[in-house]
Amino acid sequence: MQRSNVLAEGSGDAARTMVAFCRYARAQGLAGGVQVTLGMLGAALCLGLANRETLRFGLRAAMCSSKDEWDSFDEIFETFFGDPVEAKHSQRLSRRQQRRTIDDSDRNRSTLMSGAVGDRQAEDQGSQEVAGASERERLRKADFSTLRQDDLAVLETIARRLLRQMSARLSRRHRMTISGGRLDLRRTIHHSISRGGDPMDLRYRKRKPRPNRLVILLDISGSMSPYSLFLMRFVYVLQKHFKQVTAFLFSTDLVEITHLLRAARLADALRSLSQLTTGWSGGTKIGASLSDFNRLHARKLGRADTVFLILSDGWDTGEPEMLAAELAAVKHRVHKLIWLNPLLGLADYRPITRGMSAALPHVDVFAPAHNLESLMALERHL
Repeated sequence: MQRSNVLAEGSGDAARTMVAFCRYARAQGLAGGVQVTLGMLGAALCLGLANRETLRFGLRAAMCSSKDEWDSFDEIFETFFGDPVEAKHSQRLSRRQQRRTIDDSDRNRSTLMSGAVGDRQAEDQGSQEVAGASERERLRKADFSTLRQDDLAVLETIARRLLRQMSARLSRRHRMTISGGRLDLRRTIHHSISRGGDPMDLRYRKRKPRPNRLVILLDISGSMSPYSLFLMRFVYVLQKHFKQVTAFLFSTDLVEITHLLRAARLADALRSLSQLTTGWSGGTKIGASLSDFNRLHARKLGRADTVFLILSDGWDTGEPEMLAAELAAVKHRVHKLIWLNPLLGLADYRPITRGMSAALPHVDVFAPAHNLESLMALERHL
């Protein structure tokens, strides 16, 4: 009963911010339902809002139930609640200042319980935090072809963080199941909290299969120019966070770029890529490029654990019969064939071009790739 009152009594701006943070954290892969949200609200009431680090420690303890969640929480917290530089500044506070801010928690707790954030500065900060989360949500859903140049840096930061989290999830040695495998005592206890502490439902862990090898073909032809630059950045980040990635560019010719993507900085990789003689913004010969792949690379890359990923709008100037035959040869060698098409994000798009129509019978997954949200959906297909 006491936890129910927490939500009712702390229904001001700060409480709404806490609820928004819980939703955001769940969207980034952390577990937690109503009970966890109430627990985090209770932690905020007990600790107050004055000390950022104390609040972070309390919320992390209330929400995280595994090492993976514990490791990813800090970045999620910093992304939602503000600038990491500001967090580093608060970490440098003297012990005397920290004791003083912790002693002020009673006053902050009373303002939170009354539904007020505190002074005007705290209200403005809360508004900025919510606005920041809204801006990040806008960038996740924005079509790449509509982005401004000054959006790219922020979007790359978001993409890098989300891909690091995706990579961590995919590389875990065990996955949770409700039957078989080894008993997962920690998750069993955590799951039983909402049932009065009685471990009625046991949770188990099974060893996950090895991560798949990823082979990527990125279309850089003229029709793909509104998307290819960001998709190139996406491929670079994928290569950084996944162990087995082999990447190619194609328009009229196929060029392997795996070695160029190993550059320490994205700017260096893009500079090297710009010097390639392949046809940037030129025509498209998907069938011929796939023929080059099958002839030169398929034997060493086409394995039973390979996921073959094509990033293209499907506009092909070659013969559709050739495209279909080469895709069939690829399909025979790999575990899964995925085609991500940026145009699929358009409401009125239909895959009726000759090339796309010829390709679809051989494709296991046909999905959009017009924004960051659609690219992150790739996780469930790996």
